[in-house]
Amino acid sequence: MTTRSATAFSRAKLLFPGGVNSPARACRSVGADPVFAARGDGAFVIDVDQNRYLDYVGAFGPMILGHGRREVLDAMHAQIGLGLCYGMPTEIESELGAMVAHAMPGIERLRLVSSGTEATMSAIRLARGATGRAKIVKLEGCYHGHADHLLVKAGSGAMTLGQPDSAGVPGSIANETLVCAYNDLVAMEALFEAHPGQIAAVILEPVVGNMGVVPPDPGYLHGVVALCKKYGALSIFDEVMTGFRVAFGGAQGRYHVTADITCLGKIVGGGMPIGAYGARSDLMANIAPEGPVYQAGTNSGNPVACAAGLTTLKLLADPHGGPGGHGVYAHLEHLGKLLEAGLVEALHATGVPGTVQRVGSMITLFFTERMGAPVHRLSDVPASARERFGAFFRGMRERGHMLPPSQYEAWFISAAHTADDIGATVIAARQTLSELR
Repeated sequence: MTTRSATAFSRAKLLFPGGVNSPARACRSVGADPVFAARGDGAFVIDVDQNRYLDYVGAFGPMILGHGRREVLDAMHAQIGLGLCYGMPTEIESELGAMVAHAMPGIERLRLVSSGTEATMSAIRLARGATGRAKIVKLEGCYHGHADHLLVKAGSGAMTLGQPDSAGVPGSIANETLVCAYNDLVAMEALFEAHPGQIAAVILEPVVGNMGVVPPDPGYLHGVVALCKKYGALSIFDEVMTGFRVAFGGAQGRYHVTADITCLGKIVGGGMPIGAYGARSDLMANIAPEGPVYQAGTNSGNPVACAAGLTTLKLLADPHGGPGGHGVYAHLEHLGKLLEAGLVEALHATGVPGTVQRVGSMITLFFTERMGAPVHRLSDVPASARERFGAFFRGMRERGHMLPPSQYEAWFISAAHTADDIGATVIAARQTLSELR
């Protein structure tokens, strides 16, 4: 039963557009109404009707340790007792910054902000200021927040300028954004050739999570960095989702590649609102008050968020801190492999065509036109996938498994999940898939 959730949603719709404070929570694309969370407990979320769900949303990524991790809560409570926000520098900002800079390739200095959107927006401003150029390249299916120049869809072909993807975005702003397919270096170089000396940066998710999990083809990330160097542009890797998720050094650490500018969020705050962007010292010297590129924020480096993030990163860095003393990332990789194998087996057992793609603890089941068809870019996901995923989502939720409410979102495994949890999810998936035949 979801009676209280239905009542809560009716009230929320009177207050908020669509009844939510982020469209991703509305569940419209899966043909459902949202349930309202009451609390989290390890690998589970409990709604206001006291229904218990095994959670693969994880607040869309940051809850890598699970809900209510005691060490993180203790650190937050200690800081809350000292103060919530001062508008003054704190030592804990430098502690967190030093740990991030040590872990992430290419970051020598950084600026803490309050969200991933703020991080990507600021990184692009930095790239434009440092290069003196206006245009940027983004990739289809990659999402970098809701700044005007990033809410842009592809035009009629790879050589066209972007078109506004939201009301309220002027065409003049969208015209400064060029769009091409992910995993397509030929199309990207064509954009550089068509706009010589005009492109400031290429921004992308090194592992895409916002069209479902789409890993980079071999050599693709290195190729992007090389193209940017060749044409005098800067590479921006949006690791808001992948940073400290796919490895302690993010996707750059996992794939042994270094971008010019890195954007972070989510896990860096341990579930609290935070973001960061960083680069070489000479690039970051362009940021005010040292340089002419202005960016500021009253809540940047919030001490409570820093306390949560610093504690989370320390736990992730502990090589013996996971179950069985093998470290969190080894545990997550093990669970990821179990879930991937189980979902593939469930697809084959039920005859429902689909493919499963995973990088570390990020995973997506795509409903494709033929069994095992790989997804390299947005156009590889058929239109029929949305309807089929909607039915799958509803069936899984009824069975007590909470998935992100879109075919185009990554699922997230946490360190609080167990092998038994994964097994239960595979059983539920097989039962739900059998209903889709």
